[in-house]
Amino acid sequence: MTEVASSVVHEVIGRRILDVDQPIVDYIVNVLADDDFDFGEDGEGAFESIGELLVGAECVSDFAECRQVCSKLSEKFGKHGLVKPKPTVRSLTTPFRMDDGMEEEVKKKKPEPIDGPLLTERDKMKLERRKRKEERQREAQYQIHLAEMEAVKAGMPVVCVTHDNSGGPTVKDIHMENFNISVGGRDLIVDGNVTLSYGRHYGLVGRNGTGKTTFLRYMAMHAIDGIPSNCQILHVEQEVVGDETTALQCVLNSDIERTQLLEEEARLVARQRELEIEEALGDGKGNKNVASEKDAIGQRLDGIYKRLELIDADSAEARAATILAGLSFSPDMMKKPTKAFSGGWRMRIALARALFIEPDLLLLDEPTNHLDLHAVLWLESYLVKWPKTFIVVSHAREFLNTVVTDILHLQAQKLTTYRGNYDTFERTREEQIKNRQKAMETSEKARAHMQAFIDKFRYNAKRASLVQSRIKALDRMGHVDEIVNDPDYKFEFPTPDDRPGPPIISFSDASFGYPGGPILFKNLNFGIDLDSRIAMVGPNGIGKSTILKLIAGELQPISGTVFRSAKVRIAVFSQHHVDGLDLSSNPLLYMMRCFPGVPEQKLRSHLGSFGVTGNLALQPMYTLSGGQKSRVAFAKITFKKPHIILLDEPSNHLDLDAVEALIQGLVLYQGGILMVSHDEHLISGSVEELWAVSEGRVTPFHGTFQDYKKKLQSA
Repeated sequence: MTEVASSVVHEVIGRRILDVDQPIVDYIVNVLADDDFDFGEDGEGAFESIGELLVGAECVSDFAECRQVCSKLSEKFGKHGLVKPKPTVRSLTTPFRMDDGMEEEVKKKKPEPIDGPLLTERDKMKLERRKRKEERQREAQYQIHLAEMEAVKAGMPVVCVTHDNSGGPTVKDIHMENFNISVGGRDLIVDGNVTLSYGRHYGLVGRNGTGKTTFLRYMAMHAIDGIPSNCQILHVEQEVVGDETTALQCVLNSDIERTQLLEEEARLVARQRELEIEEALGDGKGNKNVASEKDAIGQRLDGIYKRLELIDADSAEARAATILAGLSFSPDMMKKPTKAFSGGWRMRIALARALFIEPDLLLLDEPTNHLDLHAVLWLESYLVKWPKTFIVVSHAREFLNTVVTDILHLQAQKLTTYRGNYDTFERTREEQIKNRQKAMETSEKARAHMQAFIDKFRYNAKRASLVQSRIKALDRMGHVDEIVNDPDYKFEFPTPDDRPGPPIISFSDASFGYPGGPILFKNLNFGIDLDSRIAMVGPNGIGKSTILKLIAGELQPISGTVFRSAKVRIAVFSQHHVDGLDLSSNPLLYMMRCFPGVPEQKLRSHLGSFGVTGNLALQPMYTLSGGQKSRVAFAKITFKKPHIILLDEPSNHLDLDAVEALIQGLVLYQGGILMVSHDEHLISGSVEELWAVSEGRVTPFHGTFQDYKKKLQSA
């Protein structure tokens, strides 16, 4: 059986398995060949068990490919009769639910009664047919959505380094007037008017789902009138495609003229050598033609060398390497092929290409999401000196305060420009709202006073002229514009019904390393209880997410012990949960599938506690923004009222108001919190203790997050 399993693994993974250490290969094969191993639906069980190892050992490029491989493994093992058949009867009186490590025990209990009248068989069949029809419609809409996204990508113009202005005069200010943007029949921006002044740095802010990313995409496609045709716009949204090209060369290749000149130089030098050999071996016949060709090559090479010198080609590699180094690429990593990197690192390469290209207008969509704090600090200092115009969407308040000179606020289908950073914008906006509120109240009082006079003396002949003058004055007053204010966000983490006694979670001399790899952590000793408020900080790739998995029980130490109270419920939030949502479903239907038998109203109420209310709970998941999907994931993992919440970069994709609401929710939450984040505002507002992860150890950091930043900057 192991031999069959081994051949299947080699067939599915392909040649990359040959570069993996044999102990790791043996471990993967033995796990999958185990009689009790459950592949789960579409290979989900395999993904949970060996997904991290497959990515870590570079058997696959990233987690998206990992899911496909696990699905294929499940299919292949099934064809060889190695997958256990699913039982035909399933008891629902004592259901077992896998809730991402939140519970180690599932108590037997009767399912909650479902509200509503009993249905006849005919009604049930009608509902079933309607449900199938709705699912087909959702799937069709989802496929249309995917096709639209592919069309958007295809419509993006190729952007590369330019060394001259042959396309027209240099682009300075950009004036976009009276433009409209809508998606799927929904208006996002109506009668938009924006002027981007050359050299200014804009922060684009607004609620999730208002259309910030769509606005950037339209600009990148030159789909808005007012953008000059020769204006180079680069939107950093998609990661680079993985292939054999090295990270450094991938950045350099964006300078197409330099690449073409160097390739031509190599061809001409090779031909020059051939001619010299031919001339040396020749009998004197045809030497005239050889000499003529050599002269032509010499002249062309002179032109190439002059052009390379003019565009400063020699410094290009050093500049590209400096940018990659700032984004935490080591010299060895720069030489690795792009296909060897995970999605997060490929996003960094895409960001490096953008910084290297220096387009006329740079559009950055959440650039700090895949960066560690060291890289964020470097990017801040780089963008502060950026000579041209850029627009950045970011949830990181301190990042915006550092790098932007202006704020573009997208609200109620309108774009408004404010001078200053995010803090200045907030103060200005608050002042505007107060002034408008005051003006509105004054106006209403004056109108009420005039209306009272009119009503009182309308039929009094002696006061007729006074009444008429007040009627005219009332008409002239008009109405003060209504104050448009976003509804308050809320993150209400449920309070656990019970409080297990200490100890809750404790590590005693625990060590860990992936099979066949080095020891990542040695002799970890720490504890977490219901009063813990901790943030783990450290560079990317150091193993912070691995520690979260050890705490949750998804991984086990190779030595030492990790104790978890049998009664503790642990919820884990990570990007994996957001990416794992069923995009063809809607939030309510997704929750109903996760928690069968629970009344719909109870699930609606729980979704509402994270701001997923009304129609939003019924929208197809693929129409939701990244932040809205994050809130659905939060609702899912907290439904069982966990005692401990583990958060892996929870603010990624949330808008600034949502981050504020998350902070308030965590402050009020009556349980333990351990988060991995580099968001200064989130950490400062919600936790009380910092743990620094470095050199295989986890140690308390005595100081504030500001102190930790200063330590990094001085290193």
